[in-house]
Amino acid sequence: MAGTGARYFFLFLVGLVMGAVLAVMAVRTWQARQDPFPDALMHVQQWHAVQLKNNLEANRCNATDTLPHFSALRSTADDLESAFPDLRDDARFTKAAGGLRAALDAARANPPLNCPALGKTMESIGGACKACHQDFRG
Repeated sequence: MAGTGARYFFLFLVGLVMGAVLAVMAVRTWQARQDPFPDALMHVQQWHAVQLKNNLEANRCNATDTLPHFSALRSTADDLESAFPDLRDDARFTKAAGGLRAALDAARANPPLNCPALGKTMESIGGACKACHQDFRG
């Protein structure tokens, strides 16, 4: 009788392991079908925004410290409609994306030369980001 219980337990463990392996395979297959571009674009933009915040906190607010990040943010802002094709025709989305590009164009045209000015510029850019995130971020 002890042998029968051990067999059932062994079969249970085999089924459990096979179920776990199949579940991992299914999740990986689902992940492989997802487009990584939207998340990657948002991560890159967030990284540059954090670098600007870190510069502000470290009192490194010269144009030479901020312009590379403004330029990178502006360059990636050109890809927003491509990254979110479902929203490309939504007027709120295109308005928010255009507002972000306008704020970044202003930041590059007249880069802040001190920390208070950088703070105001970052508020402008953050407001443009927030306009989109309020409507479309899940």
